[in-house]
Amino acid sequence: MALVLAGCSTTPVGLAPVGPNPMGIHTTAANGQLVVYSALSGHGEGNNPTWYRHTDYYICDQNGHRLEHVSNNRGYYSQTPRTVTLSAGKYIVEARAKDALRMYVPVVIKPGETTTVHLDGNWQPGTVAPQREIVIAPSGYPVGWRAEM
Repeated sequence: MALVLAGCSTTPVGLAPVGPNPMGIHTTAANGQLVVYSALSGHGEGNNPTWYRHTDYYICDQNGHRLEHVSNNRGYYSQTPRTVTLSAGKYIVEARAKDALRMYVPVVIKPGETTTVHLDGNWQPGTVAPQREIVIAPSGYPVGWRAEM
């Protein structure tokens, strides 16, 4: 029960930090960006078909203090996750993940780059990506690119 009440203070166990795509686009911006494909949640209204959105999440500092709650959609019916601009640094993402109630993912934000975290189990990095550069969830699906420290 204490872990549930502790917010982001739980230390991620066995999950390497996720960083920007090493082959991604780099800009001269002072800040970086974060995109989190958290677990999908179904929504419905009346007789309309169910639509799915990525669940909200928290961005925490390295000490486990919650910095920001992210409403993770770009519109009421949108399945596209929100892009968040952050100062360069190290953070922890606390989010719902496929097959998990909560996951705590350390992330590295670099100036002019985008760090993408895939917790919905739908990302395929491609066959050309060396496996040592991919962070894998305990359930076995790829989460993102391993951060260069």
